[in-house]
Amino acid sequence: MLNLTDLQIGTFIMHQGDPHIITYCEHSKLGRGRSMLRTKLKNIRSGAIIDYTFKGADKITEADISRSKTQFLYRQGETFHFMRPDNFEQFKLTKQSIGTNADFLKEGEMVDVLLLANEPINISLPIKVELKIAGTEPGIRGDTAQGSVTKPAILETGAKIQVPIFIKPGSLVRINTETGEYVERVKK
Repeated sequence: MLNLTDLQIGTFIMHQGDPHIITYCEHSKLGRGRSMLRTKLKNIRSGAIIDYTFKGADKITEADISRSKTQFLYRQGETFHFMRPDNFEQFKLTKQSIGTNADFLKEGEMVDVLLLANEPINISLPIKVELKIAGTEPGIRGDTAQGSVTKPAILETGAKIQVPIFIKPGSLVRINTETGEYVERVKK
């Protein structure tokens, strides 16, 4: 059991029967020594984010989450196939459980899988990934005069993002997986 003081960003807890990760927390001290903790909890299975306030006397159960390196093999419709490199065991996760991380998965890429009681429930990507631009419209000279300095682009994974007008098809770009936004062009 965890106390209020043990909770911090990145802690895995069980809340209402589901594993959650704390993405935001703010400790508050009330009168007469009582304290509370305002949090944002992300459900690891569904990706839903909720606001929840813990009171000082609450006992919180820590989720037994472990991480394991796995290789993303391929996508088949709404199902994503992975393989553990140590024992070649394959498993599947649905797009619903992976959430927006599905937009940044490249075949053959190594990712962390989150395991609850040795059952794969979700994946964890690095904060930034490098992906190739599969297609985008050419930037038209003078577009910046109207204030539009970005244009839509399609990544090699099929995801759609906004990129600066100087980005061309085939360019390698760095993407923030938490926000889904362009970070910078990668020169190789």
